[in-house]
Amino acid sequence: MPAGCRLPPAPMSQAGPGAVAALEPPAVATLKRAVELDSASRFQESLVCYQEGIDLLLQVLKDGKYHQQIKIEENSTGFSYEKVFQDYLNETVTEVWVEDPYIRHVHQFYNFLRFCEMLVKGPCRVKTIHLLTSYDEGSGKSQQTSSLEEIKQSLKNYGVTLNVSFSSSIHDREIRFNNGWMIKIGRGLDYFKKPQGRFCLGYCDFDLRPCHETTVDVFHTKHTKKT
Repeated sequence: MPAGCRLPPAPMSQAGPGAVAALEPPAVATLKRAVELDSASRFQESLVCYQEGIDLLLQVLKDGKYHQQIKIEENSTGFSYEKVFQDYLNETVTEVWVEDPYIRHVHQFYNFLRFCEMLVKGPCRVKTIHLLTSYDEGSGKSQQTSSLEEIKQSLKNYGVTLNVSFSSSIHDREIRFNNGWMIKIGRGLDYFKKPQGRFCLGYCDFDLRPCHETTVDVFHTKHTKKT
């Protein structure tokens, strides 16, 4: 193996929500080195690095030990659901599990609706969405029931089944796809700040909406369903 094939991995805090952030740092470093060697016409060495980088990625998926962390800073923008989840959605995604205790208020229903819209638009081919949340025990219980039922009926028009269940003890927030990806967001889907007004940038386009500070942890597992 040529010397200097691997480069030191980049700090996790520098990783963004793009495609590169969806890879293990050692594999990324190795593939970057392969590109550098390729550009320098050192083809034999670059081939070895390409092969090693691909092997590292395959090993990550095989072992299911992947972990990537993305920091969303206070008031930062550019973290719409499409940007956060795009690297983990493909045509193999047909079933999704959402666990979030706080799908109770109007803006939280809209958050969940936006998330469902993203799934329906593709490239995934979602057929079933499972939502586990907690009951609103106050005056908003009827609104919670009717709002989720309306989302359920709307999804049905697109050939998607929404299964809603409730738990009084749910605390963790996580989203799982049947292709093995699991995303845990500290604030769940509710990490966007309230817009300053109805006619302010970011009201419609969530890439322009300021965020609360939170952490996104991404894992890859062999099994997405809990046993």
